[in-house]
Amino acid sequence: MYKYKKVNVASPLGDWNERYVLSIDNHEEIMAALADFCKKKKIKAGDITGIGAISEATFRFLDPATKQYVDKVFEEQMEITNLTGNISSKEGEVYLHVHLTCSRRDYTCVGGHLLKARINGACELLVTDFGLTSVGRRFDPETGLNLYDF
Repeated sequence: MYKYKKVNVASPLGDWNERYVLSIDNHEEIMAALADFCKKKKIKAGDITGIGAISEATFRFLDPATKQYVDKVFEEQMEITNLTGNISSKEGEVYLHVHLTCSRRDYTCVGGHLLKARINGACELLVTDFGLTSVGRRFDPETGLNLYDF
């Protein structure tokens, strides 16, 4: 499903964060692989960045007026120009909040909140474990979002 290498880096505050270089295998689904990795490594709070290539993606957009999500599927080869997100927990489970921007064959871009995407080529990620017990989430009825719960 994936391969990884652990590297330790000093944070700007001088403490150490666990950091992983993660390569998700070709044809795997990004969000499932990331969730599995975070669960196995017991990462409760962190961030994710990456690049790669996919053959399909499902994006989600929240309409603030209706507080309803609209999902759209793209089935075409695209380059991941930016994958960025964070790791937290909701109801004791890993909660990934990931956004993805992809470049199409005609050099236009699509993107948004990522529900799922299938690798077709490579997916190279950096995952940082903040080493915190957890950062939780709670549903906010005003926005319709699962926000950080401090």
